[in-house]
Amino acid sequence: MKYFYLLFFIFFTSCGIFHKRIVPPNVSMYPAEIPLIHKEKDSLYYFKDNYLIRNKQGIWELYLSGNPLQLGLNSGALTQRLYHRQDSLFFNKLTDFVPSERQQHFIYKFLKWFNRDIDKNIIPAYRAELYGQSRYSDTLFDYIAPKYERSLYLHSAHDIGHALQDLMLVGCSSFAVWGEHTQGEKLLIGRNFDFYLSDDFATEKIIRFVRPDKGIPFMSYAWGGMIGVMSGMNLEGLTVTINAGKSNIPLKARTPISLLCREILENASTTEQAIAIARKRKAFVSEAIMVGSAKEHKAVIIEVSPKKFGVYEATNGMLLCTNHFQSIPYAKDKKNLKQIKQTHTAYRYKRMQELIAENDKLTPKQMAAILRNTEGLGGKAIGYGNEKALNQLLAYHSVIFSPEERIAWVSTNPYQLGEFIAYDLKEIFKGKTYPLHSVYPQSNQNIPSDTFVKEKAYKNYEQYRQLEQQLTKQLREKKTVRPADYLHLVPLNPNYWKGYYLLGEVYWTNHQYKEAKEQYEIALTKEIPYTVERERIGKRLKTITKLLRKKENY
Repeated sequence: MKYFYLLFFIFFTSCGIFHKRIVPPNVSMYPAEIPLIHKEKDSLYYFKDNYLIRNKQGIWELYLSGNPLQLGLNSGALTQRLYHRQDSLFFNKLTDFVPSERQQHFIYKFLKWFNRDIDKNIIPAYRAELYGQSRYSDTLFDYIAPKYERSLYLHSAHDIGHALQDLMLVGCSSFAVWGEHTQGEKLLIGRNFDFYLSDDFATEKIIRFVRPDKGIPFMSYAWGGMIGVMSGMNLEGLTVTINAGKSNIPLKARTPISLLCREILENASTTEQAIAIARKRKAFVSEAIMVGSAKEHKAVIIEVSPKKFGVYEATNGMLLCTNHFQSIPYAKDKKNLKQIKQTHTAYRYKRMQELIAENDKLTPKQMAAILRNTEGLGGKAIGYGNEKALNQLLAYHSVIFSPEERIAWVSTNPYQLGEFIAYDLKEIFKGKTYPLHSVYPQSNQNIPSDTFVKEKAYKNYEQYRQLEQQLTKQLREKKTVRPADYLHLVPLNPNYWKGYYLLGEVYWTNHQYKEAKEQYEIALTKEIPYTVERERIGKRLKTITKLLRKKENY
């Protein structure tokens, strides 16, 4: 069926059928002022009480207010450098994946066709905001699509990559605990957003504090140009986080999940209100939206997909979410069952259960320790960077919420190992305007950095990562690779399956089958995240066995 869709896409996009220009929205109902940005050094940009400032941990804090168009204009003007940078990294990454100009041209035509009706699935307020922000986008990429169209494409990029390539770019873990599981019985929510595009993409992070003229003030953690929400909390103490599920390949874009989450944050203070908003929108990927509520002292998971809708609740004060669905509508869903059986989602789920059980009364600091854990079930060493671990050393960000206190802790680099900064939304939004262009005053509520960053094992892992990326690229490009150049790969991360597999691939390409066989066999003794990867190694071993027998018979 996948190949049918692919042929369908190629036929229509190559013929130019269904291509149409998306018309910018009518924004005349929103009075707005073109921001005149003032700059102090390279760490503060401001326009009236809206401003962008960099804190001591290197995280940008963005304070915005106004009607939808003004929010977009202010965001675009204040973050223009970061906005251009992230767009450039995104589109250049696409070039790395698809170096052929002809294939790139096909992808751009496909984007136009796939997103042909996306504007109809985005509420007018967000269309106005995206239009305002897009006025500050880089002209460098105008050959792909007009600025406003491009902004819409980028907000559906998470969904498209998830659905069409079936990539686990966002193999996230999240959990909510309350009642007997936490100190003071408070509701606490933690999540790892394991999205990875490149190391550079993860360096300029933005905490957004938004005070809309209509709606509930909220915070979210994202990057330049992103107005949607992956992780956020509003002033009413309602939180949202998202975890990807198994999806079908859709035929066109609908409402980007990040904009649905934004709509929930701006308009809901209870889980029932959040569910009602989610029901109104049509998603084009499968996604689990964990919603926490200070008013109700609980959390629920809203599970959306193109054809089904479910809500999952826990009665024991502990709600866990990885990358499979748990509500009744998905109990017999074939794709969901396949996801549980063939990927690492169930493994991480069980590991969360173990770690929560090891703690009597969880605190934010203990929540951070769970989110930072790199071990497998039973505390087994499964190698750093393993997708079976809660901490895959890949996270774009990690957050912890205390909804009743309105406090959000956000991680700082590297990954979720740096200091977690505590932000009190009651303080940030207590006035009609923001404090005068100052960094948020940090306190002893911050959670210290993980000591792992100072250990030799961490340094070895970072060296391993660079070598792995280099070797993977060389193998993908079918370049000649000498085994002697990568013999030190495995000792840098000895418990990780992938190093052995890649070294086996190097021997394979050099026709050193006995040596390849040895590495593949070791890899199979390790924790491998996907069934398909284990099967791939098994097939290699069968082929090698035949080749070696054939050689012996000569």
